[in-house]
Amino acid sequence: MSSAGLQLGPIGRLGRWTAGHFRLVVAAWAVVAIGLGVLAPRVETALSGAGWEATGSESVRARGLLDADFRGSGAYGLTVVVHARDRAVGDPAFRRVLARVRAALRRDPAVGALTAPRPGAHAALIHAAAARDANDMVRAADGLKGPLARLGSDGVRVDLTGAAAMWSDFNQANRSAMMRSELLSWPVTLAILLLAFGSLTAAGLPLMLTITGLVAAAGSLWIGTRIADISIWSMNFALMFALALGIDYALFIVYRFRSAHFEARLPVRDAVAVTMDTAGKAVVFSGVTVLISLSAVMLVPSPAFRSTSLGIMLSVVFVLAAALTLLPAVLAKLGPRVDRFALPRVRRGAHASPRSAAWAQRLWRHPLRHGLPALALLVVLALPVLSLRTAMPSIKVVPPGDHSRQGYDAVQQAFGAGSPGPLQIVVPRAAAARAAATAGRDPGIARVVTPEPGAGGLALVQAIPAAGPSSAGTGATIDRLRAALPPAALVGGPVAENHDLEATLSAKTPLVIGVVLGLSFLLLMVALQAPVIAALGVLTNLLATAAAFGVAKWIFQDGLGHSLLGFEPQGFLDAWGPVFFFSMIFAISMDYTVFLLSSAKEHWERSGGDAQAAMVGSMAATGRVIFAAGAVMVAVFLTFALSGPLPPKEMGVILGVAVLLDAGLVRLLLVPVLLRLLGRWAWYVPRPLGRVLPEVRFGHA
Repeated sequence: MSSAGLQLGPIGRLGRWTAGHFRLVVAAWAVVAIGLGVLAPRVETALSGAGWEATGSESVRARGLLDADFRGSGAYGLTVVVHARDRAVGDPAFRRVLARVRAALRRDPAVGALTAPRPGAHAALIHAAAARDANDMVRAADGLKGPLARLGSDGVRVDLTGAAAMWSDFNQANRSAMMRSELLSWPVTLAILLLAFGSLTAAGLPLMLTITGLVAAAGSLWIGTRIADISIWSMNFALMFALALGIDYALFIVYRFRSAHFEARLPVRDAVAVTMDTAGKAVVFSGVTVLISLSAVMLVPSPAFRSTSLGIMLSVVFVLAAALTLLPAVLAKLGPRVDRFALPRVRRGAHASPRSAAWAQRLWRHPLRHGLPALALLVVLALPVLSLRTAMPSIKVVPPGDHSRQGYDAVQQAFGAGSPGPLQIVVPRAAAARAAATAGRDPGIARVVTPEPGAGGLALVQAIPAAGPSSAGTGATIDRLRAALPPAALVGGPVAENHDLEATLSAKTPLVIGVVLGLSFLLLMVALQAPVIAALGVLTNLLATAAAFGVAKWIFQDGLGHSLLGFEPQGFLDAWGPVFFFSMIFAISMDYTVFLLSSAKEHWERSGGDAQAAMVGSMAATGRVIFAAGAVMVAVFLTFALSGPLPPKEMGVILGVAVLLDAGLVRLLLVPVLLRLLGRWAWYVPRPLGRVLPEVRFGHA
């Protein structure tokens, strides 16, 4: 094929331009990477540890009043428990420790007014008001918990607990676990990439995309923290997505370049142009679908959810931009040297996989023999999702030896099950006595503290629940109190904030899922010009996702295999799982969907409408890519499942199982079987719809 005969679309023309301007493209990316990279090391200390709240909820409004009118007595005030197994509160050694703790708290600028110690038999509680906002109080807890613990002596312990301390311990434990998992996953990733690409040079290209995208995203996140609070989780997930998409996009583009250059024997620049006009176009649709899935998380009105979604989307944007500009420029520079340092017995420039083609031929001959068992297995795995329970995380997500959990247990032992999570009722002063009486009559309340007057004509009534903070009964108590208290009363406190966020997540999850499904279908329909196979692509994604959550129900709710994975089951899945993990699974799965079906569309067009050529050709072209990308992701996610506290385990198991099922059963078995059974109907488009859809072609002339 001559250069003059190539008819390229916008992505192909961009690829040709970058191929001819290597120095300019690399210089531009160097400016971006260095300019934002110098800011990247600052991002971790600038990110926030709080934000797990429902914006505008009753509990958040109550916290605002408590911080303003009660000198920082809201949910993020600090609670210090001084306790001893063998010493009473009146013991001189105990009193000396208590005095040192109060003196240390008074010296800290993040601490406001201190309450008088509340004594028990062998424990005393000190409440310190918050002099800063929630995020800064979590940072203050980071710096205080160690020095406070060192004040203990003579058998007397000091533990910082409460919401700020819990989020501090939670974030640090999860950050450490994710860093360990990432370190474990890199050697495995490199080994699989080397096997997948067959050469050391080609295997380094996904890492180039990952590092470039991550550095640029980290610097951008630091800039974002100058404008608004951004959750520390955004950086953790950004790294994971940069790695996932860098591998997927590089695999697809490099494999296609090898085919165009070595098999079709196109000159390097033409090979890059053809690659970007086909594989590059699929990468664009995949990236947009990923961004759609992640943007749906922003429908949840919570700072942690929105900022984490933003962080992931930044990494996706930078990786996508690098895949469309930097990667083709580097491929043009490398040319045939892309296979340099190849493994022994690797076929030079091999694109189509004979094994994938043979598997596709087998599926074509016996579709039901293979398709029905795969469908039955997915349905069986998905059924438990109907009885899946979710709730906000309990104290069990914090490692047993951390200060907030030690303090939590000490408070419960000394003052009762509900004492770690008092309900804070903010009410007009004139209605305080009535509110206290109403709370005292509720069967879920163990004790009511005498109302405390505040500024602005308000009063604070603290009600101690009879059940623990994570008990379903405590949530029901909050709902009863809100119905029975005077209309102007607001129920807040850490437990109420968790309760409100859980309710918000339950209300928003169907909307998020609906938006992701609807927009993914529309984008696939535009890309493929075929509503039937676009709908089946989305539905099979949904089935694999449901199956992954069904497995999660068995493991995390029912406790199946918990001793093997090393965690203490809570009896439910963390409430953020359905929203976060559904969007993340769908984002990654749509990569494989777009790669497979865009290739099938290309072979359908090239063969003049031959259904067998479309199915077998797409499997031969993408089967090895999908298998390799899926293998890397499963290996990465399993390292999260095997290390650290509960939330990374949930993420590792759910995402790992989802990718395993999606790549192994859905993309490489069920979807090809559907293409076989539907035949020409897979690509049917009604005439009225065909007239309004923009023309998108994955082949080149």
